[in-house]
Amino acid sequence: MTLRLSALAATALLALTAPAFAQSQGDMTLGFGLGNVMPKSDNGTLAGGAAEVDNDLRPTITFEYFIRDNIGIEVLAATPFEHEVKIDGIGKAGTVKHLPPTLSLQYHFPMGGAFKPFVGAGITYVTFFEEESALGKLELDDSWGVSAHVGFDYELGPHGAIRSDLRWMDIDSDVKLNGNKIGTAEIDPVTVGLSYIYKF
Repeated sequence: MTLRLSALAATALLALTAPAFAQSQGDMTLGFGLGNVMPKSDNGTLAGGAAEVDNDLRPTITFEYFIRDNIGIEVLAATPFEHEVKIDGIGKAGTVKHLPPTLSLQYHFPMGGAFKPFVGAGITYVTFFEEESALGKLELDDSWGVSAHVGFDYELGPHGAIRSDLRWMDIDSDVKLNGNKIGTAEIDPVTVGLSYIYKF
């Protein structure tokens, strides 16, 4: 009787500590949240003056497919971000929108409990559009760059989790005004994200 009770207690303990939100090969997740893109403080020199690109907060969506246990390929998408560009000595130079689709390879640490940290690295393609400026025709070239990703999921159940994460993206873009290059915008933002992750 004592052995039977001990076995039942051990089984119950294992059930309580087993990861309900495990990441197994073939699993897929879909995430919906918000991302705040925060360009670094020194954004290069444009038209002889220091450039400044402001922050923007927009909805994001992610999809991840696990190619191996704990290893996933993630795609990040978002609604267009919009930034105001200022140049020292000129003031507001214009506004620009961009989309930063990002492909990452991620490793989720196989830890017990609800806390699930992960790290990742990948590549970001940024396309700029709807550039507007009172100074003339403003153009920003599209950009390719590496990215890094770190964060954690806090599981709410077998299919749901809350995710908090940070991304860094290497984004540099040649800037033209009226067809003439006026410098390179070194944006290199950190993105702070909060989202709900659903596993299916």
